[in-house]
Amino acid sequence: MFLANFVNNLHDLVIQITSVFNLDLTDKKLHFWLIGLIGLLVFLVSDMLFKFISKWSITIISFIYTFTVLIVLVFGLEIEQKITGRGSMEFSDIVSGLWGFIVLFSVYLSCRIIIGLVGKTMNKKRP
Repeated sequence: MFLANFVNNLHDLVIQITSVFNLDLTDKKLHFWLIGLIGLLVFLVSDMLFKFISKWSITIISFIYTFTVLIVLVFGLEIEQKITGRGSMEFSDIVSGLWGFIVLFSVYLSCRIIIGLVGKTMNKKRP
């Protein structure tokens, strides 16, 4: 509710600002500019962040990308359940699904680390 109220208040503020400056923006034009600017800002920040992170590991970038896709997917699934009436739309379902990915990814990452450590140990023992 807090986030919904924040977005609604922000929307009202943007509408007020555009009317003060006599900008004749339809809802479509407002979305065009606002989402376009937000998208560009997110891109610039993530591009800088990913370039910095890529110096350490591409796996982190893959995780962030996968997690983002899963967020869109689970919200889409819950919205589909609400629209069709098949199942119930619950935020806890979204959290459970994402938590499942985090747990299984942690198991994957643990196995990968263990295999890497065993490989390094085996290579050190060879003459």
